[in-house]
Amino acid sequence: MKFLCVPCDRVMAFAERHVPDDGTLTVVFGCPGCGREMALLANPYESQLVRSLGVKVGGRTVPEQPMELMRGSLEGGRPEAFNDSTPLAREDAASRGPGPVWSPGALERLERVPSFVRGMVKRIYVDWARQHGISEFTPEVMDRARSELGLEGM
Repeated sequence: MKFLCVPCDRVMAFAERHVPDDGTLTVVFGCPGCGREMALLANPYESQLVRSLGVKVGGRTVPEQPMELMRGSLEGGRPEAFNDSTPLAREDAASRGPGPVWSPGALERLERVPSFVRGMVKRIYVDWARQHGISEFTPEVMDRARSELGLEGM
């Protein structure tokens, strides 16, 4: 959101921010052309909403970074979220029970899946195998799973 100076038709610049003890928030903007100022006053509930959304009010202290919005929304995520920490040949028995055994051909095929989605693809196949009572994954079983899951084009 940006504020425009109506007489100058210029974007107003951030000037200052006040956060009094009463929970309100005041933000002052000034026109770089004519010097007019305006203030935005948010009540305590609005201020709480702004804080809960992680909105930063104020001027920049660092230049914009590539993918800044995306990085900010992913902040705090697990760095290993897309890594498959379990070996391909077996499933973590403690968390989900023993999974199907992967034949050498199925393992070779699974290795061709890009590493950043391999764990997710493996989990989809393992869940499908459990639902269908399959104890060994072969390339033919993978073809059947892809067909039933509607993943042929992938």
